[in-house]
Amino acid sequence: MNDVDKFLAHAVALERDAARRYEDLAASMGTDGNAELRAFFARMAHFSRLHLAEAQARAGFRTLPVLGPDDFDWPEGIPPETAEWAGVDPMMDAADALALDGERRGHAFYATIAALSTDHEVRTLAAEFAAEEAQHVAELEKLAATAAR
Repeated sequence: MNDVDKFLAHAVALERDAARRYEDLAASMGTDGNAELRAFFARMAHFSRLHLAEAQARAGFRTLPVLGPDDFDWPEGIPPETAEWAGVDPMMDAADALALDGERRGHAFYATIAALSTDHEVRTLAAEFAAEEAQHVAELEKLAATAAR
């Protein structure tokens, strides 16, 4: 991806989708009474909202393209953080929640763009977003360590 506006449109869509999904998961965990996972997913939604706000701020004065579903360049045709979430149910335990590798795919999405883009600004932005996604991955790894005990 070599166009800053298109990259930012992807980042905004990815983070908006991730935040909504984490909010849905937090609500499901709250309904089910799983307070630990409700708090975890609420924290992840907060991080995604922060990343969304940053992507929108980076867009600033730009008019981002309005992309239809077929206009996105998602790996496997779907947003990276969405793929594994189709089978999530509110009765899952911490081990099941950790099977969600969407954050790793989100990180890989940004890292791949940072490595392959020929546009300096896209590379720089993608590297920054990859670093932020690495924070999400670290949160998942921390929860995994706690769940393994």
